[in-house]
Amino acid sequence: MLYFCIMIKAIILDVDGVISGDKKGYNWPDPHPDVVRAIKSINAKGIPVSLCTGRGAFGIHHFVELLDLNNPHIGDGGAVVIDVHAQKIIDAHFIPTKTAQSIVRKLQNHDLYLELYTIDGYMIQQGTMRDITQKHAAVLGHDAKLVSSLIDELDNQDIIKIMPIARSPAEKALVVKLFEPYQKELTLQWGTHPSADPYEFGIITQKGISKGTAALKLLETMNVEFEDVLGVGDNVTDWDFIELCGYAGAMGNASSDLKELVRSKTNSIIGGTVNENGLLDIFRYFELLE
Repeated sequence: MLYFCIMIKAIILDVDGVISGDKKGYNWPDPHPDVVRAIKSINAKGIPVSLCTGRGAFGIHHFVELLDLNNPHIGDGGAVVIDVHAQKIIDAHFIPTKTAQSIVRKLQNHDLYLELYTIDGYMIQQGTMRDITQKHAAVLGHDAKLVSSLIDELDNQDIIKIMPIARSPAEKALVVKLFEPYQKELTLQWGTHPSADPYEFGIITQKGISKGTAALKLLETMNVEFEDVLGVGDNVTDWDFIELCGYAGAMGNASSDLKELVRSKTNSIIGGTVNENGLLDIFRYFELLE
């Protein structure tokens, strides 16, 4: 039977916790070779695989080259849709300068660790480096640019994302509280990476931005209908795009909320964990691998 394979015309994959795990030399910093081969094989059959991640758009380039993916991808939690091979920004949503300056000041006043993201890279303020600085640089495969003042940089840079990184539930709760006055102007999402526990990564973008809104733009560009797409993730924010897809998968390491939501769809499966190459379980279930 090749029913699923024939019907699935595109795949959207989250990155961290789906193709990238926390076992150094096994599936981090690069995906496991078996996962790489599987994605290459599926893409070569004419079923395009798009990455959808909270990472900066610049952090997608390495994976695109490694996996031989020649189609558009989503970065910065949905704020950017980019075609790496064509060197083209398909869609980008920048945070208004005055709004960015206001929330950055507020977060800095509470000694919260911050990273600011442009299309091409990210920056931190001198004197604020912590242990997470190098951990996150290893995840992204890029070092942060050190600047004397984030506030001053906001006058000269187009900012796509503000990232407060919380090292405890209390810090996360503080970020959420400080963000409340900006809910009409900005969107706050949260992401994680298996190799950076217990840190949680706040993703502050322009209002209305999500992986779902970006997926709409992505598929419009690719001329594919959602009913023919398989979406796979591990975090409840991934539901923003998985909900729209005709086929759904969640990793064994996914949050319980996402697993429950994925199970609510007709064509769905929960695979193994990322450290068990659970993505291959999902591919096999949908008959995408021989």
